[in-house]
Amino acid sequence: MALSGTILPAWIAGFVALATPERHPEVVVLDSARSSATFSVKVLWMVDVDGQFGGVHGNVRIDRERGEAVVEARIDANAVTMRRAGTESWVKSPEFFDVERHPEVRFVSAPFPVARLKEGGQLPGWLSLRGVRGPVTFQMQPSTCDHPAYDCPVEANGTIRRASFGMRSRKGTLSDKVELKLSILVRPHDTQATP
Repeated sequence: MALSGTILPAWIAGFVALATPERHPEVVVLDSARSSATFSVKVLWMVDVDGQFGGVHGNVRIDRERGEAVVEARIDANAVTMRRAGTESWVKSPEFFDVERHPEVRFVSAPFPVARLKEGGQLPGWLSLRGVRGPVTFQMQPSTCDHPAYDCPVEANGTIRRASFGMRSRKGTLSDKVELKLSILVRPHDTQATP
């Protein structure tokens, strides 16, 4: 019996799908104990107010065939630590990070060449902060070891504007620019392929 014109293409497509092995990315888990995220903002354009976020969780998805990777990091804003308790309470308040309603900061990168982990370069992506999602570009520093993220941290710096994420108070005394820094290490034993 002849196959109809509508059945034949579907049959061929199904056969090709079965014959072509699926490509699954490799997933490497961030080492939350050794990774860190910090921020700095200037007061009166002279004095730096620095803080460190809590744990950094997430993963790096690596597509070996394409030579690309994607980083996803979830940062605990609720556990910010600073030198002074009063300043710490202020940055957690609705005026700044508003951690009661938004306890987590999230960064998801665009796909980037894996070689950039060693060579350094731009790391564009999207930052979710205070319920607002906006573009951000980090600058990765050249690696200081042969196996970056395993034997030495991947360091990346970026700048956001407070106003872009709903932080518009104290314009006369507080800089609109907030400097962010990520220091990322992974756990090599948690490498796995996604199902």
